[in-house]
Amino acid sequence: MSSKPIALFDPGILHRAAMDAVVKLAPRQLVRNPVMFVTGVVALLVTLVFIRDLATGRDDLAFTGQIAIWLWFTVLFANFAEAIAEGRGKAQADALKRTRSDTMAKVFLHQDDSRDDVYETKSALELRTGDIVLVEAGDTIPADGEVIEGIASVNESAITGESAPVIRESGGDRSAVTGGTVVLSDWIKVRVTAAPGSSFLDRMIALVEGAERQKTPIELALSILLVGMTLIFLIAVVTLWGLASYSGTILSVTVLIALLVTLIPTTIGGLLSAIGIAGMDRLIRFNVIATSGRAVEAAGDVDTLLLDKTGTITFGNRLATAFIPAPGSDKATLVEAAFQSSLADETPEGRSIVALAKSKYGASEQAEQAGEIIPFSAQTRLSGIDIGGRKLRKGAVDSVLKLAGLSLEVAPSGFRDAVQSIAQSGGTPLAVSDGAKLLGVIHLKDVVKPDIKARFAELRAMGIRTVMVTGDNAVTAAAIASEAGVDDYIAEATPQDKLAYIKAEQAKGRLIAMCGDGTNDAPALAQADVGVAMQSGTQAAREAGNMVDLDSNPTKLIEVTEIGKQLLMTRGSLTTFSIANDVAKYFAIIPALFVATYPELGALNVMGLTSPQSAILSAVIFNALVIIALIPLALKGIAYRPVGAAALLRRNLLIYGLGGLVVPFVGIKIIDVAVAGLGLA
Repeated sequence: MSSKPIALFDPGILHRAAMDAVVKLAPRQLVRNPVMFVTGVVALLVTLVFIRDLATGRDDLAFTGQIAIWLWFTVLFANFAEAIAEGRGKAQADALKRTRSDTMAKVFLHQDDSRDDVYETKSALELRTGDIVLVEAGDTIPADGEVIEGIASVNESAITGESAPVIRESGGDRSAVTGGTVVLSDWIKVRVTAAPGSSFLDRMIALVEGAERQKTPIELALSILLVGMTLIFLIAVVTLWGLASYSGTILSVTVLIALLVTLIPTTIGGLLSAIGIAGMDRLIRFNVIATSGRAVEAAGDVDTLLLDKTGTITFGNRLATAFIPAPGSDKATLVEAAFQSSLADETPEGRSIVALAKSKYGASEQAEQAGEIIPFSAQTRLSGIDIGGRKLRKGAVDSVLKLAGLSLEVAPSGFRDAVQSIAQSGGTPLAVSDGAKLLGVIHLKDVVKPDIKARFAELRAMGIRTVMVTGDNAVTAAAIASEAGVDDYIAEATPQDKLAYIKAEQAKGRLIAMCGDGTNDAPALAQADVGVAMQSGTQAAREAGNMVDLDSNPTKLIEVTEIGKQLLMTRGSLTTFSIANDVAKYFAIIPALFVATYPELGALNVMGLTSPQSAILSAVIFNALVIIALIPLALKGIAYRPVGAAALLRRNLLIYGLGGLVVPFVGIKIIDVAVAGLGLA
């Protein structure tokens, strides 16, 4: 995705939005916005009255015609606001579509055994889930998939907008690749995980275009409220016609419709959809794709943020730096056992152990011995190999001790001291054993991201609690948590622990946000109210989350939260403004309707409007123009500051509540002067 921002009022977008605003007058589209649908129906009714008056030559022909024109403008301006918001999304989608091409793929003929390197070339559109393809330097990755063999440098700028290449490799949490990205060096074998038309890029385009946008719960609730208010004012206006007739006042259909349209909440009704679309568009500018507006709303109300330590708080590339033998063992035995148990380990940690054993201790893959591989799993938290009568294992200290039938308290003191020393320094100790015998400890180091502590302070100022989740032991977790500045941590966590914690917090009425990139994060990402998956993570994680961060920067949840709060505040503030500005219209139209019958009502004409017709026309014109005036605010959103909710409420009531009362008085008076000066009424 291009990182170049789109101007708020791009000429191309404005031109397309102007045409779309007319297209949206179609009843099937207009009925999706009940307030504007009612406005469109009564605008049509006034237009028919104007045609009748034109045929009969009535005196108030010009007044009726102007009311009809401005009622149509009211509907068109609301459609225009929505079309601009949609147009910005479509512009982003067009940029994504330009990255798609009919790529040719090298598909292995023998899917069960792709090592024979026999492949055929076919179109990427013919690929099916499960196909294995070869992608070499200079090739475009034909479809979404998982790297099953090899390592390569990949240019993902078509998706993320970042020119710096990233590493994609088999095993670990960096195995997912996206169709449309380009391999810069080396080669990889990829198993296709998405059928044509359902790739990550296809889904991004659909979401950005708004084809899959649904109203959020709050938006639905507000829409119901607006419909209710519209019905109430409709009943009131119909009733008013009977009351006026009883008192001897003759009210025309045009005047009654003008009163109805100025009283119903046309301002927020016209901008409501644009506010929701613009909220998702602001996320896109931060290279975050939200699968639903509901996720954006939830981000604005998040109480607790769960962060996976590896790759989120730290850089995630833990490296083996030292082998520390246990009492009764020697370094050579420890190195040999760690080397043998790591040769089949495709995780970054496993490869770093092999690399350290080779570079510093002269280990060679020629010394590899055949045996039964014991793969790593999130449940056992260890891996190894069975060679003859030897059972070599390496993994989390508590898991290896449990396998050896020991506890940390009864383990050799030298072993305990090494484990505690590594953990207290912020490193991760991996224990190595041969059956029931402890051979020693491997020191893994992980580096905390330098700016993470300041970002967590910002989250704390927003009232968001940060919780670090890690599989490390409690001592290691405490050291990292202290350095990173999180509020709490969960040590030795399994996928079930993450899920249980989220459910427990949600049971207390809290909203939870979760960042993750690994397959083991997928259940928690799916359960969380806001699940932000990293683009660099696994396919399972990206499918489980309701947001995807294309930059794979977990701390970006701060921006996501701010945008969520912006969306809620913008909608609330403009609703307040819309309801408040109706007060001025009462002072403009009510005296104009009855001043001939009840001259005493002239005292309510506090704005000193020129004539009854001028007052009514000015109120209708203001009602239309205020929608156009508020479009920039609806699209940009109200600026959020990390202050308390009470201070925010006071500020917004002062600006948009009091402002909603004052601005219409000034605006209607200015329009009245112009209308009178031009002789329009």
